[in-house]
Amino acid sequence: MKKIIVALLIYKFGQENVETEIPIIEPEVDAKLYGEPISIKTFTGKGYSGVKLIWTVDAQKSIEFRDSYYPHYDLLLVQINWGSFGKFYYIPSKAQKSLFDKIGRENYIKLPKSGTNPRGVEITKEALSTLASDNKVKSIQINWQKTKVDFNPYKRWVDLWREE
Repeated sequence: MKKIIVALLIYKFGQENVETEIPIIEPEVDAKLYGEPISIKTFTGKGYSGVKLIWTVDAQKSIEFRDSYYPHYDLLLVQINWGSFGKFYYIPSKAQKSLFDKIGRENYIKLPKSGTNPRGVEITKEALSTLASDNKVKSIQINWQKTKVDFNPYKRWVDLWREE
């Protein structure tokens, strides 16, 4: 999904203004827009939950991440709600930092429950909901409708192999 969002940025702002080759040493950065790093997160449904700050199943790494995390980058948050309306949010790092400082890391970050396999550390539902309604945050509504597309990914690759 992140590549689709980056493609939208390229469409809107031009290839020359969107950098997609990001070094792996910047795990939170998905692209750069006009030279500024941005992080892209997506979630599905109506509620503000399940947004991963980092993907890991390691309990110790989760704790280390929580203890050292601080928001650094602007965030593009996309709420996908198939068959209904969702939103595309631009959340500046300033808004994230302000909320983080106000509520503290324990209320901003949700660690995975031990003994489960949730695959990552999340931003809390309450923090995300508060950010979504912050006056520094910009958003647009999107009507998420599926259309029937006749697409066969195998055919595409078979055709490419035939050209060789």
